[in-house]
Amino acid sequence: MANLIIYYSRKGENYFNGSIKKLAKGNTEIVAEFIQKAIGGDLFEVETVKKYSEDYSKCTEEAKVEIREKARPELKKYLTDISKYDNIFICGPCWWGTFPMAIFSQIEKLDWTGKKVIGLMTHEGSGLGASERDLKKFCVGASFGKCLAIYGGNASNSEAEVSAWAKEQVK
Repeated sequence: MANLIIYYSRKGENYFNGSIKKLAKGNTEIVAEFIQKAIGGDLFEVETVKKYSEDYSKCTEEAKVEIREKARPELKKYLTDISKYDNIFICGPCWWGTFPMAIFSQIEKLDWTGKKVIGLMTHEGSGLGASERDLKKFCVGASFGKCLAIYGGNASNSEAEVSAWAKEQVK
C-alpha cells in the first residue's frame, strides 16, 4: 500500500498555546513528518506562489478573505497524478474552521476515485471544524478514514498518538 501525505504548514508567527510565537517549523509539518515516519510514504508540501503575511494577525485576515471569496491561491507546484497511491493523508492547520484554501487549490485538481483519504488538522481550540465535510465534498470517489485533530501547541509531543492513529488508518 503506497501512502502520500499532502500538507500545508505555516512557519513563522503562529498562535501557539495562547500567544503569538515564531516557529521554525510549522505544527502541521511536524505532524506530517510523524505520519511519514510511522507508515512511510511521500510528503508533498503545498506552497503558495504569493506568500501570506509574516504578521500572524494579518495572515488570519488574508485567510478570512480567501474563505469568503472561495479563493484558490496559485501554488508553486501541483500534484497531477496520484494513481500510484492507495492512502492519502491531507493535513493542514484549522483556518476559520477548515483547511487553508491552498489545500483546496491542490485537491480539486486530482482524481480521488478508489483512494482512501484521511484528514488531519492542527488547531488551537477548534478541533476538526468543517474539515471532514469539506474533504468529502472535494474528494469525490474516495473512501474516508478517521480524521484526527491535534492541538498545535502539543504537535511536537504528539508522535505516539499520531503514529498509532496513522498505522490504524492504513490497516
